[in-house]
Amino acid sequence: MKKSFVVLSLVVLITLSFSCKKEAGEGGNSSIYGKVYVKDYNSNFTILQDEYYGQDVDVFIVYGDEQTYGDKTSTNYDGTFEFKYLRPGTYHVYAYSKDSTLQTLASIPIIKDVEISDKEEDVESPEIIIFK
Repeated sequence: MKKSFVVLSLVVLITLSFSCKKEAGEGGNSSIYGKVYVKDYNSNFTILQDEYYGQDVDVFIVYGDEQTYGDKTSTNYDGTFEFKYLRPGTYHVYAYSKDSTLQTLASIPIIKDVEISDKEEDVESPEIIIFK
């Protein structure tokens, strides 16, 4: 009886220690911010018509190893975006772009990996450059 109590106690303790570890995602005090830059080409990508920071561009974030995005936001008038209240971990931030190789007519994601390593850390994402 005493041995089974010790084993059960160890199992509960191990389970609780693993369940307390928080994965990447919402619920923290950190943030990821950045900008989206747009290169506007003609239809066959031979002439650059304009360049600017993208306004109202949807930006998505994937928490850790998740298969789908966890949240999305839109850029401000100056191309800036921010995801707040994140925990330390690895994130993938992306926006959709036309395929400049003309291999597909579908939009493709331009993904930037961002690592938050500390609580209450504000991390700048590498600039996301998309084609329109």
